[in-house]
Amino acid sequence: MHLVITSTSLCFTMSSSTTTDSSTLNIEIKYTKIFIGNEWHRAESGKTFSVINPSTGEEICQVEEANRIDVDKAVEAARKAFDIDSPWRKFEPAVRGNLMRKFAAFLRRDIDYLSKLETLNNGKPLEESIADINVSADCIDYYAGWVDKITGETIPFQHDSFVYTRHEPVGICGQIIPWNYPIMMLAWKLGPALACGNVIILKPAEQTPLTALYCAALFKEAGFPPGVINILPGDGPECGNAIAVHEHIDKIAFTGSVEIGKKIQIAAAQSNLKRVSLELGGKSPLIICEDADLDFAVNVAHRAIFNNAAQNCTAGTRTFVHAKIFDEFITRSVELTKKRTVGNPFDSNTKQGPQINESQFNKILDYIESGKKDGAKLECGGTRVGDKGYFIQPTIFSGVEDKMKIAREEIFGPVMSILKFDCYDKVLERANDTCFGLGAGVITKDLTRALTFIERLQAGSVWINDYDVICNQAPFGGFKQSGHGRELGRYGLEEYYEVKTVVIRLV
Repeated sequence: MHLVITSTSLCFTMSSSTTTDSSTLNIEIKYTKIFIGNEWHRAESGKTFSVINPSTGEEICQVEEANRIDVDKAVEAARKAFDIDSPWRKFEPAVRGNLMRKFAAFLRRDIDYLSKLETLNNGKPLEESIADINVSADCIDYYAGWVDKITGETIPFQHDSFVYTRHEPVGICGQIIPWNYPIMMLAWKLGPALACGNVIILKPAEQTPLTALYCAALFKEAGFPPGVINILPGDGPECGNAIAVHEHIDKIAFTGSVEIGKKIQIAAAQSNLKRVSLELGGKSPLIICEDADLDFAVNVAHRAIFNNAAQNCTAGTRTFVHAKIFDEFITRSVELTKKRTVGNPFDSNTKQGPQINESQFNKILDYIESGKKDGAKLECGGTRVGDKGYFIQPTIFSGVEDKMKIAREEIFGPVMSILKFDCYDKVLERANDTCFGLGAGVITKDLTRALTFIERLQAGSVWINDYDVICNQAPFGGFKQSGHGRELGRYGLEEYYEVKTVVIRLV
């Protein structure tokens, strides 16, 4: 599949050499069962579910579907692994770190196969899958370096008392990850949890379970004891809910929608009041000031929205552009967007693959229709690409108003909304006028303005003269309904240990 650009339109053509079914690509699907206690199991219910290739809409394979009974089995395995006398609990910190480094090394060793499997199942361009896996291995290595540096403190008190703190693992951690960055989200969740000495029950998204299941085999090969890491493919209402309500799971971490995040928090509260950390949605603003280098700003804004087919919680979906440069910004943005290649994610020329599934595909097209009906001007794109798979043209709307649906709700698809402003105080109010607060960006050469915006923007991450720059050393998370808790960096560890205060009277 490739996109042919003409002066007036985007048109799609397909050739037989660009199909992306697993048989044509010769990608063997090696693991489709549930992974509990370092062994492969069939679902207790006997049910399986279909995994779809988003580039074709066709089935890749059937995967075992975990339910409440399978979750109970995983919890029992995890409890044994977390017993105070278990091998895992008795390991020196350096041993835990070495196991983590082995896993990271295996990710790099198998990157050719894993990246192809990720692209087959998720649809992102192959080069992006390769980059994701390298970053994921780096994340595991980063947290492996923390295992012997998680320390408490001594606290001054009375002359005949010794007071100190211990950091201890929380216990059994339920982790539910999304489909947009399957391996990367696995690494973000596993890294700090393992570094702190916890045990894990991880549910990959039902749309993209294949690379997580392959990683399960790598955990066993690396030497993690049985029950330390358990991988349960299944859906949210059955498997995910069973994890959220389980009385013996001590902590839950979730990345996904606000709607499901609220349900998980309620379930956690109504069960055993387990710890909860949430990384949820966004409607992030990117503010482009009149002093910005225009070509630079256009490229940053393009990447901010269209990266990963805009299936990105931090996507810069509200692009505020100063009135003085507004018209020229639109002209250049449309010109750049019409050059964006949409199609076969295994083609090295492709910049944008498919949306994840049919429901997301239809939802995005509905948002595009909503933008038209509300009076926004469709500058380019706006329709599907081809008649197979879930490809959508990168789309730009200008003349977007704050109250329009496309400016208020998270679309999770390739739709850029460009809004005009001429007052900096007012644009800050508009940028913050949302229930979300995950990320924000500013393009300006004015240092004072940049520092003022940093202070006033309500977001967990603010990028100046760049966008969506994330590194393993720096924390990531949201304000408001974009979630609570942090992932990555030193702050990411805090979600996975308990602090115990010890007071010793000297007698």
